[in-house]
Amino acid sequence: MTQNTTTAIQKPPVGGALSGRLGITFSELGAERAVATMPVEGNTQSHGILHGGASAALAETVASVAANLHAGEGQVAFGVELNASHHRSAAAGTVTAVATALHLGRTLASYEVVVSDDRGRRLCTARLTCAVVEDRRPGS
Repeated sequence: MTQNTTTAIQKPPVGGALSGRLGITFSELGAERAVATMPVEGNTQSHGILHGGASAALAETVASVAANLHAGEGQVAFGVELNASHHRSAAAGTVTAVATALHLGRTLASYEVVVSDDRGRRLCTARLTCAVVEDRRPGS
């Protein structure tokens, strides 16, 4: 079931259209661990700091991509529960999200995602649970 190569993802952009709008870039892709970055600039709220929703979207994106690698051929994974705790803010630079698998099962995959700033300080801790189901999309 688990795949650990970037070639397993066939449909660009990796992470979908939202990841492109947010500037999310992947540097490591695997079912057990995935890493992505996102610029703070362009993803801020009215106070000039990183928007919590952007951090949550980054966390869900990186973990969802990993879960889809776990799901494998003919299966698809999608988020069914996300929670995020925001510990500190960032006003500039790039943030990095590291998704680490907590559970990789036949029907569920769960990840812890740590979002940190350029100095390695934890900004956000998130957890995503994905359902793994048969891919019923046309042409899949």
